[in-house]
Amino acid sequence: MRSNMLELMSIFVQVVELRSFTKAADALQLHRPAVSKSIQQLEDDLGVKLLHRTTRSLSLTAEGDEIYQRAKTLLADVNDMMASFSPSQPPRGCLRIDAPLALTHAILIPSLGEFQALYPQIDIVLTASDRLTNLVSEGIDCVIRLGELVDSSFISRRVGNVDMATCAAPSYLEKYGIPMTPDDLVHHKAINFFSEHSREVMEWKFAMNGEVISRRPGSNMLVNNSDVLLSSGLAGLGMVHALRAALEPHIQSGKLTEVLTDYTPVTKQVSILYPDRRYLSPKVRVFIDWFAEVFARKHSL
Repeated sequence: MRSNMLELMSIFVQVVELRSFTKAADALQLHRPAVSKSIQQLEDDLGVKLLHRTTRSLSLTAEGDEIYQRAKTLLADVNDMMASFSPSQPPRGCLRIDAPLALTHAILIPSLGEFQALYPQIDIVLTASDRLTNLVSEGIDCVIRLGELVDSSFISRRVGNVDMATCAAPSYLEKYGIPMTPDDLVHHKAINFFSEHSREVMEWKFAMNGEVISRRPGSNMLVNNSDVLLSSGLAGLGMVHALRAALEPHIQSGKLTEVLTDYTPVTKQVSILYPDRRYLSPKVRVFIDWFAEVFARKHSL
């Protein structure tokens, strides 16, 4: 394919829309013979006749009409792509984000209207899940992750930490009692969270006597979804250890009671992953910067 194929297509589209070689030459600031030569080159490369030409009229062949429609779409896409990456243009396009459910409910969704007001030309496709997303195979632009990151070929930016809390429904505590130390958890039922990717059960970590300790409570229920985890805790099926931001509204309403308040739960790291730093598109860059700023404002959540 010729290196100037886009240029030839652009000249062809201009000739068709102005219905004149002379007018197209004037609009493109080219000599008329150069326009004629370009159309001939395009016909030779494609192996089809594009135009019926007489001294008085100009019309498309059937093949020419099809190529005109496709060339016009292709050129529009190219122009849109160039505008999307132009520093003089506001970020635009479709932004695909994946984020954990609890973080989506507690931080992302309440603030997303602000991002849309700042960047109205960016369309958002948001998937919220607690599974490990593959950015490349699923066409995701960036992923928000909770916890320590496993080895990854992707670029990561740490934006901060989120607080955790340990809670249970009042009905559960009335039946099974209140744990006074993390060691008491072994005698309790818990709704434990496990990673769908690694199948590992999340440990409950606390700061105790100047050290970080891990406890894995007794459990009669495992879930891989933070919404199900919360619903199970509210139903009194067991104790839960989860993001404070997700639990706080239910603590305030009395539907959940926080326990082990003398022991500080270890926070969880929050990071954003994206494929490539060198060719990071403006829409992804502004989202990452915006989310980091929002998270900094809400760091106490």
